[in-house]
Amino acid sequence: MDTQTVSRRNFLKASSLTGLALSLGVYIPSNAEEAEIIKAAEADDFGIEMNAWVHIEPSGKVTIFSHRAEMGQGVYQAIPQMVAEELEVDLDKVNIVFAKGDNKKYGNQVTGGSSTVRGSYKNLLTLGATARQMLIQAAATKWSVPASDCRAESGLVIHQPTNKRFHYGELVADAMKLETPKNVVLKKRSDYKLIGKPLLRQDTKLKTNGSATFGLDKEIPGMLYAAVERNPRLRGKVKSFDDTAARKIPGVKHVFKTKMLVFNTYREGVAVVATSTWAALQGKKALKVDWDDSGFEHLNTEEIIKRQQEALQTQEGLSFKQQGDASAILAQATKKLDVVYETPYQYHACMEPLNCVAHYQDDKLEIWGPIQAPEWVQDAISKEMGLDREKVIVHMTFLGGGFGRKAFMDYPHEAAVISKEIKAPVQVVWTREDDATQGPYRPGISYRCEGVVDNGKISAFKLRMAGQNNDHWRGGPKDKANRSTSEGFLKPYAEGIKNLSIADVPFETPIPTMWWRSVYASTNGFAYESFMDELAHEAGKDPMAFRREHLPDERLHRQLDKLAEVSGWKTRKPGEGYGMAITECFASTVGHVVKVSKGQDGKLKIDHVWAVMDCGWYVNPDTIKAQVEGSIVMALGAATQHQVTFKDGVPVDRNFYSYQLPRITDIPPIDVYVMDNDEPAGGVGEPGLPAFAPALANAIFDLTGKRIRKLPFSLATV
Repeated sequence: MDTQTVSRRNFLKASSLTGLALSLGVYIPSNAEEAEIIKAAEADDFGIEMNAWVHIEPSGKVTIFSHRAEMGQGVYQAIPQMVAEELEVDLDKVNIVFAKGDNKKYGNQVTGGSSTVRGSYKNLLTLGATARQMLIQAAATKWSVPASDCRAESGLVIHQPTNKRFHYGELVADAMKLETPKNVVLKKRSDYKLIGKPLLRQDTKLKTNGSATFGLDKEIPGMLYAAVERNPRLRGKVKSFDDTAARKIPGVKHVFKTKMLVFNTYREGVAVVATSTWAALQGKKALKVDWDDSGFEHLNTEEIIKRQQEALQTQEGLSFKQQGDASAILAQATKKLDVVYETPYQYHACMEPLNCVAHYQDDKLEIWGPIQAPEWVQDAISKEMGLDREKVIVHMTFLGGGFGRKAFMDYPHEAAVISKEIKAPVQVVWTREDDATQGPYRPGISYRCEGVVDNGKISAFKLRMAGQNNDHWRGGPKDKANRSTSEGFLKPYAEGIKNLSIADVPFETPIPTMWWRSVYASTNGFAYESFMDELAHEAGKDPMAFRREHLPDERLHRQLDKLAEVSGWKTRKPGEGYGMAITECFASTVGHVVKVSKGQDGKLKIDHVWAVMDCGWYVNPDTIKAQVEGSIVMALGAATQHQVTFKDGVPVDRNFYSYQLPRITDIPPIDVYVMDNDEPAGGVGEPGLPAFAPALANAIFDLTGKRIRKLPFSLATV
């Protein structure tokens, strides 16, 4: 597959197919409820920009543009699998090309929030079905037969009474002359041949034979290489630097002060530019830099946690959701639960460290790299560098993991600034230590949870969180509650709990924070579902039955039934600890059951994990299972092994020798099940993570009677 990024018009010209191909796209008129499918020729005639398109060559090969990044989550597979299904073409005949950054043409291109399939699947299915119908009509016209006598199969149109056939390539010239049909009928799920099937991913071969282009693989003529010694504290400045030793390193060409945009401030540093990455890194090591870190706090982790928890005890916070009067019931209760949960800062730890290639020329800037949000990069850099937005051209490569970190604008901006300074293309490479210590991080958050159980049911449920609000870094209002305060908390709980209060206690530090896989659900889920378990214990109820009683939603009941069935919840034995949790984010719900026990050495071990995902309509069950498995591994590390700690305002954990990730021997058996239903598509890449930590903590309580309210904790010492 060709992963080169090209424009639609240039692709057609390069293919010499401008007048000999069927090209269709999705056009979303302003204020329209539904998208329209139009031909490329119509788009050119009327100046309309299409935000997705399918192109069929005379050879029968199908090419589509992907407006989103592939970072392991599987859109490189899902998009062609959807188009090929309705188009009736073999999947290996579908080629996918990354679109360049241009939200006027391609709509929202931010790859995050598990949004690609759930936001585009109906349009992509319609796109494939429209092309299929046009090809069938073209064949029927050539044969002078009714279109109803023809069917499409494996890139062919077949006349059923006579078995005459054309391959798609033979029909494109005639099909492109037809009017684009409206209101095409999509297949029933029962008729799918590709969708819903565990098909092998199209990018696996590219990533194993080395032909996939990641950011670090990108090279352009005349490119130099840069490494930057950045201030370890965001708001710090470069007071002075001595580059004498650095300039003696063979290959070093330039050394100068630089800065990159980080939200509404800048991180300063000293750039070393050389003829190779190695020379740039050696030059960086040889630098002597004196920093000015005055004018802001240098906090330790202990102080951060202390301030959060003091705030929870003294402040009501900004109300996010209020129904009934939970506070009044708590004030009158003779017996209540009032506990605090604590979650740490976390680093994204992508397999591919940050990197970016930039080439600044006159009034134009081109960028290549592992980028989750090309339109945000265009917006930020055009403003910072005084360029017209369309002159900031962003090309997406494959990403070696993203988890939210690569949806940020700092590292492309830094590469652009350096390229402008040296008047040449440059690749800026971050070391693992750079990646681990510069942030932004998942915010560490503390939670105060209060509740009253009366006659076996929750009569009051009050939740407060104190942690950094990612929106504040982007200039969001500080007088409103964090919009993610309830993220991870099942919405139907609000129907089953009459007196409910959820609030955000504002909290700020100089430490930069941003999204991390599943965002606030990753910490909210631990607090809220652990506390739900404590309330179940207080009520003397089975944890799963207790949740059912507070979830008046049949779809969730079916999911809980499946979770109980596959995990053997109702037949668990003495000496085995079982814990469960169920969370919701990005339009999907995932329930986990974790089983733990103690070995002969007395140490705790995780025996098994069962996960049941309800993401509604889905494309590839193997992709879903892989994403949930990966989420569980990531959640296991965050719950039991690693955290980002600070001393004097500087991150302590610089690499994997101290920020230790789970090894293969740490991973328990994992079974993932996917619910089948006809509900709208939900997310997959992120929702599998939040329920694991509370399910694990609840299992440990079931086995040992010990409540885990602070992450991370060591399995070896429980």
